[in-house]
Amino acid sequence: MSTSAARDDRAGLPERRVAVASALTPPEAVFAPVRSYTAFEETVDRLGTAIKLGLLAPGSQLPAERELCARLGIARSTLRQALTALAQSGHVFATRGRAGGTFVSDPLPPADPPSPRMLAQWRETCDRRLAVELGVAVLAAERAEPADLDALDEVAEALEGALEDFAAYRQADIRLHVGLAEATGSTHLVRAMTDVQGAMTDLIAYIAHPPQVLSSSNAQHRRLLAAVRKRDTMRAVLAMSEHLQGTEHVLAGLLPDC
Repeated sequence: MSTSAARDDRAGLPERRVAVASALTPPEAVFAPVRSYTAFEETVDRLGTAIKLGLLAPGSQLPAERELCARLGIARSTLRQALTALAQSGHVFATRGRAGGTFVSDPLPPADPPSPRMLAQWRETCDRRLAVELGVAVLAAERAEPADLDALDEVAEALEGALEDFAAYRQADIRLHVGLAEATGSTHLVRAMTDVQGAMTDLIAYIAHPPQVLSSSNAQHRRLLAAVRKRDTMRAVLAMSEHLQGTEHVLAGLLPDC
């Protein structure tokens, strides 16, 4: 894609998606330090996953190289190698000049069709998500601060405005789940949540997303947040379990046979 075409594409983003994206900021875990012995691989994985999940929104600009290196704890040469790999895969592109920098591609490269292995293991993926999300519900009910929940209520409100635009909806949906994990204060849980959301994104990309289903899903979000705000652990777990089971039912009915 040429630089001018990429700029035109960014300028033509649907207003709804821009509104949702502008209300969300990447969680700190996206730019947390990586391990030195796998710095290149982990940087590609970290940024690539954040792009796939919409935590780094299409058309958005990455922080400057110096800032990224400082936050990730890596050398500039390592960062440039990682950005080159992401550019070659079509996930980012760079521009020069005063307003230049590295931007997330828009549109992103198309996803590959689901593999037989992915389809055969989709229930295992849901089980892994269940283990992470229920733990997050418990700890968020114990630890979340009112300011955390106020921000998540705003994300739920943004979801209501994106029922007709699944790309925008999914981006905000992921931000809500990762944000709930952030409210636990556990960096490890934030990373685990990001991982399972990435696996689920791979699955749900292959099914339809009618507004009625999305509206029902967001009603479950609201019940979950209400329970967490009241520090009602049992209700939070039940609300999260209901939410996850709903997704499993949709996947069971709509995923292609393996």
